[in-house]
Amino acid sequence: MTDSPTPPAPIAFLPESRRPAPPTTEAQRKAEATRTRIADTAESLFRTMGYQKTAVADIARELGMSPANVYRFFPSKSAINEAICARLLGAIAAGAEAVVNGEGSAGERFRRVCHHYFTAFLSSFFREKRMHDMVAAALEEHWEVIDRYIEHEQALMVRLIEEGIASGEFRPGDPVSLADVCTTCVVLWKHPLLLEQCATSLGETPEILTERLDATVSLLLRGLAA
Repeated sequence: MTDSPTPPAPIAFLPESRRPAPPTTEAQRKAEATRTRIADTAESLFRTMGYQKTAVADIARELGMSPANVYRFFPSKSAINEAICARLLGAIAAGAEAVVNGEGSAGERFRRVCHHYFTAFLSSFFREKRMHDMVAAALEEHWEVIDRYIEHEQALMVRLIEEGIASGEFRPGDPVSLADVCTTCVVLWKHPLLLEQCATSLGETPEILTERLDATVSLLLRGLAA
């Protein structure tokens, strides 16, 4: 039996002002270890209780420390929420980047990366509903981490189109404008709230959604083709 491939390291989406500097002393390394323990514990509680029901006191109790000590490392509960959301989106973004960096033509990687986003968010809805709700809230409330995630997603799409144009696979055009059109056309399959509405209100199955994504990507690739 072969080992599963190691997933790529999550991409950092927290603003630099809210990211701790790389530790250089023993005291800083201990502080960073504590911060990581707090984030790990918060994420575990978010998965079982939900991010809204999890209080700083719950996190502190699990860790055997006071809430005041938690606030030494995170200034607010909102900061913890955003840090965990950044972890989740960072993992999805790292997976997408691995697809774009992988083998295949620009068109093949375009299709795979669209399916990667769809599968990631669909999985979070069906298997990790409490975490799905947090990302959905982040989108609705315009958390800063969302803007950084969208910028990364857009940059990957621009890069794919640039590579397709350079290789002659795609017709010449403005990669940024073409990427805008493409991301808009597939937004349904990578937006947690829209996916939830399709699954609950419209009763669409993952199989139906997958077929429609394939058809949409095929249409886009025909439009991009040289």
